[in-house]
Amino acid sequence: MTRVLVTGATGFVGRALVDSLHGKGVTVRAAVRRPPHTAFDHGIEVVTLPDLAQPFDWRAALANVDAIVHLAGIAHIGSDVPDEAYDRINHAATARLAMAARQAGVRHFIFMSSVRAQSGPAAEHILTEADEPRPTDAYGRSKRDAELALRCSGVPYTILRPVVVYGHGVKGNIASLMRLAATPWPLPFGALANRRSLLALDNLIGAVELLLARPAAPNDLYLVADPHPVSFSDIVATLREAQGFRRRLVGIPPAFFRIALTTMGRPDAWERLGGSLVASPARLIAAGWQPQVETLAGLAAMARAGKL
Repeated sequence: MTRVLVTGATGFVGRALVDSLHGKGVTVRAAVRRPPHTAFDHGIEVVTLPDLAQPFDWRAALANVDAIVHLAGIAHIGSDVPDEAYDRINHAATARLAMAARQAGVRHFIFMSSVRAQSGPAAEHILTEADEPRPTDAYGRSKRDAELALRCSGVPYTILRPVVVYGHGVKGNIASLMRLAATPWPLPFGALANRRSLLALDNLIGAVELLLARPAAPNDLYLVADPHPVSFSDIVATLREAQGFRRRLVGIPPAFFRIALTTMGRPDAWERLGGSLVASPARLIAAGWQPQVETLAGLAAMARAGKL
């Protein structure tokens, strides 16, 4: 029977993945830093890890493990995280785990990287796996460097570069946008027609499960995104309407936001707000991935489930 080690098992993606794999009869070993608020189902193995920033012996956690899904790391949470922390946890810890996995005979290492290993917060063209990686911040560089370490480790691997993931229980920018949308007052985003690729949590889990089911890892790389990008204004409008408010978006010219945010020294914020980032999942779809959640419908379901 296949045994899968999932690191970061109590996180937004990790907990959902562990529960889904276990429900399908997969033997799961959940690696955690601390016990979860809600206990895992009976039958899920739990192993506690120390701080990933420091080297430690992975052998006990990897005993009899066939595959790894490595999710643990520091998320892209802002400028308050030192650059070296991203490197220690996202890059160096991944490199050590990859080497330990090779020595333990692990047959497949799935690494959850990020589209930010490939691009900044906006891109002028549709991203594909053929693009040269050009990360623009410490988070993206740490993910790119982790990918390179994994490639050099000798363990069979698959690298996933997801775009922003949404779903019930999400945190970060999507959660902030939900809170912003939950107001009866008009919002000034009606003219923001820039397109963004998003990724439903259930679609991401489906991609991981597809790759785990393969008989052998092909040492490959995939961008992961819902098939159809959506405009920023439609994202906000969908979140508003799903939470019971009228659309009410005012068409302020995008140049106003660009000038204001650039003047404030926040060009990165403008790129996230007004820039486009579209990633093509064509390669993963050709490999057999069949995403079940459509973006706007998924955003609406998430907003209704987490209605403030």
